[in-house]
Amino acid sequence: MANEAPLPPAEAARIVREAAPALETERVPLAEALGRILAADVASLCDHPTADNSAVDGYACRVSDTARASPGAPVRLRLVGEAPAGRPFHGVVGAGEAVRIFTGAVVPPGADGVVPVEATREPGTAADTVELLAEARGSDVRPRGQDLLDGRVYLKRGERLHAGKIGLAAAMGHDRLEVVRRPRVALLTTGDEVVAPGRPLVTGQVYDSNEASLTALGRAAGADMVRLPSVPDDAASLRGALAGVGGADLLLTSGGVSMGRYDLVRDLLFEEGTVLFWKLALKPGGPALFGRLGNVPVLGLPGNPVSSMVVFLVLARAFIDGALGRTDPSPYFDRRPARARVPLAATRGKETLLRVQLFEDAGGVEVAPLPNQSSGVLRSMAEADALAVIPPDREVGAGEPVAVIPLAPHLR
Repeated sequence: MANEAPLPPAEAARIVREAAPALETERVPLAEALGRILAADVASLCDHPTADNSAVDGYACRVSDTARASPGAPVRLRLVGEAPAGRPFHGVVGAGEAVRIFTGAVVPPGADGVVPVEATREPGTAADTVELLAEARGSDVRPRGQDLLDGRVYLKRGERLHAGKIGLAAAMGHDRLEVVRRPRVALLTTGDEVVAPGRPLVTGQVYDSNEASLTALGRAAGADMVRLPSVPDDAASLRGALAGVGGADLLLTSGGVSMGRYDLVRDLLFEEGTVLFWKLALKPGGPALFGRLGNVPVLGLPGNPVSSMVVFLVLARAFIDGALGRTDPSPYFDRRPARARVPLAATRGKETLLRVQLFEDAGGVEVAPLPNQSSGVLRSMAEADALAVIPPDREVGAGEPVAVIPLAPHLR
């Protein structure tokens, strides 16, 4: 049975995350790994670089042979070969000798430094020699294993893969990675007034923005989104739409969970399912519901567009992140310090997430709320930089610290 009192959002997020199933894993090629969550640690299969190599184009030689070399007192060394990248010089650099070397090429035995090409000249009359106008530098030799060591773990289970990590996996010698299967999230929007974009509206109707925004949020979170046909406020239509959700890891609904006569999702869950909680001590987003219908977890989001997106970030992301085993914080817990530019007030008995814009100066980051905080003004979610977290019954004065949840990392 659901708790009667509205839950604090942090407690609700904990309940939802703990209800998420552990998903199977799969191996995918690197080209398909972007945005996926690692299911296992990844260790390097090699040293990188595999040998000492040159950081510059120039001449590899013994540092001791170049002492006090300068433009006014050049040191001349005998050229004994060259070393392009991928084609090492097969020999040993002796005293008074040098090898022409290129960036990334293996530094030959005997050499312990490189003189950059711009600090050298090759005399026209002695093509087998080079004049060094500066001392060789050992710092221009990149040592074996400087970047990666064979057998060492550099990517951890639970990490989300971005371009840099995928490139790192390739450098470690991996062409495929073990990742967690994407959770399947079925999305159902409800309401007599809801119309798909692209069709004409009549008075009292609204376009279904929730389907578009929630699908985008789900995909950004790493879920496979399955859209169910939108249903009117009719119990039979609702039951019919829900008949095929058995294969989903989560059923996400939009609308129908508040206190009204036509909030049929709420009625169905209470009558035929299990409700773990109903209502959050949160603004926007108070009328949210979580439970089960048969074997499928159900998260009922409010119908107002801003509330729907906010509760997705607080609760749906907790479920998806838990199912994926992500180790980075879910959006609700991903907070940064800032200070209020103007007073920020909370709501009585509820935590408030204000849509704010950020302003950076020498003293740090300031926040100011967007002028219209109505849960029906979706434009604010496009214009806001962050959500400012205001504890219940508390006003944050101008200049006082306030925690903010940055939106950009979680909306794309």
